[in-house]
Amino acid sequence: MSNIQKLLIAIVGVFVVGFLMVGSNKEDTNEFKANAAMVRAVAAMQTMANKKCPSAIKSETGDVVYFATDTDTDKETYVSLTWDASKTADKYSFKKAECTLHLTLGGISKLVIDGKTIIEKEVKY
Repeated sequence: MSNIQKLLIAIVGVFVVGFLMVGSNKEDTNEFKANAAMVRAVAAMQTMANKKCPSAIKSETGDVVYFATDTDTDKETYVSLTWDASKTADKYSFKKAECTLHLTLGGISKLVIDGKTIIEKEVKY
């Protein structure tokens, strides 16, 4: 076996050992898994609210709303979106719409348009 072949085998061996070491250290901790799950839950909740709330407002008022002017969340169970017509240049038939979505319900738990409650569901924990 020539010196070049020995050198190539040694280089390949170093790469194999490196890949094995990196692969064995890729196990995620429980804390990392919990944090990742929380981020996914918040993202799913926000996505659900951004789909359901505008369609509920449109069915009630006929107005198409796009971006909420205010958002409130506890990052675990609910997200509340508010559309305030006085803070935007858009012309709506309502002054203020508030929509709250609870993850435990899987949908809108409260919808209030100009102080009139349209939807109100009891949230059980």
